[in-house]
Amino acid sequence: MSTVWPAGRRDLHWHILPTYAESSALVAPYAGFPRPGLPGVPVEGMHCTLLHAVALARTGVDLEGLLKDVGAFARTVEPFILTFDRPAIGNVAVELSGWPQDPFASIADFLTGAMTRAGGVFKAAPSRYPHMSVAYTSNGAELLETTGLKAELAAIDGPLSGTVFADRLHLVEQWHDGRHITWEPVAVVPLGGIEI
Repeated sequence: MSTVWPAGRRDLHWHILPTYAESSALVAPYAGFPRPGLPGVPVEGMHCTLLHAVALARTGVDLEGLLKDVGAFARTVEPFILTFDRPAIGNVAVELSGWPQDPFASIADFLTGAMTRAGGVFKAAPSRYPHMSVAYTSNGAELLETTGLKAELAAIDGPLSGTVFADRLHLVEQWHDGRHITWEPVAVVPLGGIEI
């Protein structure tokens, strides 16, 4: 079990969620990559976190005020495309880095302030850059040999970039069972005033 995420705790997160087709395209090159200690993220679990409100559940925030604040801001942000490239092996995940930095970073900054204005008491963990993980470390990860993993990633031929069309922000209540991340949807806020 993850010591970073205590058992049973649910935290609010703001995500950009890819469509099933976008997720499928992003994970397809790595379908055979997961192994003990490095379980793959299922297609329906792919997500790009904007903000993790550590130790803040939905009951700890003025949800109506929060959604009004975020909705007003989101109407001023036009939908945009995020591009994700070949993954890198990090301390806790095999991660696809994305670009561009903005408006992603501006949205993450706004959401951090909005959560505070809505009365939430939490530790802010905003994403410093767009990224999505295709696998997370779990029990047994200490036995993984990272040089070999990096060689396997380098041996995957072809361009591996994929795109995600960001046209809405997803507020979810999220938890970790020590192997997989799961969430329950709370609200969806469209960008640029689009109808959803």
